Amino acid sequence: MKKVIYLSGDHAGFKLKEKIKKFLEKKNFVIEDFGPVDYNKKDDYPDFVIPMSRAVKKKKNFGIIFAGSGEGEAIAVNKLKGIRASVYHGKNLKILKATREDNDANILCIGARFVSENEAKKAVQIFLKTKFSDGRHSKRLKKFERLGS
Repeated sequence: MKKVIYLSGDHAGFKLKEKIKKFLEKKNFVIEDFGPVDYNKKDDYPDFVIPMSRAVKKKKNFGIIFAGSGEGEAIAVNKLKGIRASVYHGKNLKILKATREDNDANILCIGARFVSENEAKKAVQIFLKTKFSDGRHSKRLKKFERLGS
């Protein structure tokens, strides 16, 4: 069975989302795009990222958000219990391994204004293939989960 990846974002990340969508499809991932599905400078990212995050939580798949900075999107989705979103602005790819290994991040927010297409491709690949290391980090995640109670 092919792995499903959820995508969403805003107008500032729309072009990059579309490029990465094609890239992931060539890698045999099934993509569910929560939008935006066309460029609209007046879109409102919560309309796309919140439903995507709920699907991530329910189905236990990964989500990737493409937005101008990714910061507002991460703030919004991290308010949902069970969501652990991390932001990537480029350069150091090691942070992506850490966010997966240590924090079991399930959503990657890419700041499209700061990341090239090639950087985004590398970032997505690292994010998707890095496993959670479990161990002492599981205890911390349980503490995170209690915060939403």
